[in-house]
Amino acid sequence: MRKRKQKEKGQAIVEYIIIIVIVAVAALIVLGAFSDRLRTMIAGVTNSLGGDADVSQSSQEIMQGLDESGLDSN
Repeated sequence: MRKRKQKEKGQAIVEYIIIIVIVAVAALIVLGAFSDRLRTMIAGVTNSLGGDADVSQSSQEIMQGLDESGLDSN
């Protein structure tokens, strides 16, 4: 009886893992199919918010600026 409950518990865990894997694979497929469109939409939002002002600045330069001035760059 005790062994049977352990088997059922293990079976339930395996079923949950299978469901999680199926959902993750489906999400990757959807993201892969729509990645170009999402990239275009995000770029449009960024441009409309004025996020392209410092595009010429590399991430390393930004981090060096934060190291020098901290978060308050005003």
